[in-house]
Amino acid sequence: MTRYAGRIVVALLLAIVLYGAFAAWSDYAQLAASLSDFSWGAFAGACGLAIGNYVLRFLKWEYYLARLDIRGVPKLDSLLVFLSGFLLSITPAKVGEVFKSLLLRSLRDVPVARSAPIVVAERLTDTIGVTVLVVVGMRGLSVRGAVTGATVGAGLVVACLVVIMSRRLSEAVIRGCERLPGPFGRHGPKLRVAWESLRELTTPAALVVPSLLSVAAWALEGLALWVVVRGFGSTLSVLSSVFFYSTATLAGAVIPVPGGLGITESALHGQLQVLGGLTRPVAAGSMILVRFATLWLAVAIGLIALGVLRWRHPGLHEGGADGVAEETGE
Repeated sequence: MTRYAGRIVVALLLAIVLYGAFAAWSDYAQLAASLSDFSWGAFAGACGLAIGNYVLRFLKWEYYLARLDIRGVPKLDSLLVFLSGFLLSITPAKVGEVFKSLLLRSLRDVPVARSAPIVVAERLTDTIGVTVLVVVGMRGLSVRGAVTGATVGAGLVVACLVVIMSRRLSEAVIRGCERLPGPFGRHGPKLRVAWESLRELTTPAALVVPSLLSVAAWALEGLALWVVVRGFGSTLSVLSSVFFYSTATLAGAVIPVPGGLGITESALHGQLQVLGGLTRPVAAGSMILVRFATLWLAVAIGLIALGVLRWRHPGLHEGGADGVAEETGE
């Protein structure tokens, strides 16, 4: 885990600078005045909705484990492993969540190549869910960039599925890796196992349940934004809130920066102010609070979950993350 500590600290410092810049741009005094009138029960409600998101995504995690026939993981340990992945959700495209596979190997000797594709499948169905919400949320909104955003999201999903499901293309990629010298060639067989797992998770039948769970899960975080805005005494329709949150999330996912930092915040703040009609301080305050209720709450929960998991399994750190990092070539 120590290999990731520096990245987490850097992301936290970046967030502090970023939110400080938004606060300065919005005028500290006006932002402070808005926060003094804010109903903090709304923030608690937003956190509750974010936790609902985590529950639905845990059900998706369990579905994927069953789909790959990964058995024998106690439900509490499975939950703690899933939540521990949130600690590294501030990595580009959340690829750091492969840490869950490292924990599974340490706990139950599940090969990393077998379970790591779950992270890819999660991101794929998350993109499907968010894209659906963008399409639903744009109803009644005249937004030029909405169609572009939905098209980009749908295009990414289709492109990924084509690459994954094309046996000829996948074989060409794997054979190319196997011919490379050094560690790249050695990872060829593991890549083949990972690719087969990914194919199992992305068949049309296998996509239905996780995609529906993703739509519901990310809709809850869109509702969290609506609750936060109301806590400032401002009004914003539910569809607008879901649309703004979904498009900002999609933008942060497409551009490979840690946790979408800077991209998601800018998109969300701009939409709240320009399209939602909120004042600059209220838009900045809403953006900052909803990011704390969603992104940073998840990171905190991940830290706690990892601590509990290590308490339950004292030897977990031995041969855990560092050893698997070598196996996966990180």
